Amino acid sequence: MEAAVLSLSGGMDSTSLLLHLLVRDFKVFAVSFNYGQKHGVELQRAKDNIAYLKKCGYPVQHTIIDLSILGSLFNSALTSPEINIPEGHYADDNMKATVVPNRNAIFASIVYGYALSLSKDYEETFIALGTHSGDHLVYPDCRPEFQDALEHAFKIGNWDSEKVSYYTPYINGDKFSILADAVDACDTLDVNFDTVFENTSTCYHPDALGRSCGKCGSCTERVEAFVKLGWPDPIQYQEPYGDIERRVLDVLNQKK
Repeated sequence: MEAAVLSLSGGMDSTSLLLHLLVRDFKVFAVSFNYGQKHGVELQRAKDNIAYLKKCGYPVQHTIIDLSILGSLFNSALTSPEINIPEGHYADDNMKATVVPNRNAIFASIVYGYALSLSKDYEETFIALGTHSGDHLVYPDCRPEFQDALEHAFKIGNWDSEKVSYYTPYINGDKFSILADAVDACDTLDVNFDTVFENTSTCYHPDALGRSCGKCGSCTERVEAFVKLGWPDPIQYQEPYGDIERRVLDVLNQKK
């Protein structure tokens, strides 16, 4: 059997990857990180989906790692109370404020160590990350060249590293292709797509009820993917979904 240690944020990309892995009969070990993010509701969403999938006959071992100290050490709009979450499209320059310094290297290092520890019990072991092409412009630690360099460092820095490989099937795709993959996976697994994605949070600025703002770059990119899919987003927004959809389409038209 093949094992995969998945970095599960609770957002739509890593949740789609979880479904992708289950379809392919991986033994999945999901890891989520509390890094002091303002949008901590995503961790509860991850727990909700793990519970739902277990109920459907797909048990997944899930661990939440407390790195909340990073929120007070690192400057980022995602963790620092004094920095506002920017609004607009992911391609806008102001979205760089949402970068958390070295976040993916920290997460990947922990996930890799976990995978290496598991590798003795499985034929092949992978670390699974939901990085995709939409992240490349704003987040340099999501780019293929960074991933390749980090994997090389891990391999030369660990014994038995030949037993662990990266698994990033979405790295050259976008959020629409990720959602399309998730639709197919839900059909194969016989789980409800709307239930799964209602149990996700992509928003960087949710309200106290966990409802998405519909204005930040992450919400914009998410709604754009659902529009292309021709499927209404099942999560709750702070405004009527029709208004959110129209705003996103306006933003996209301005980018043309």
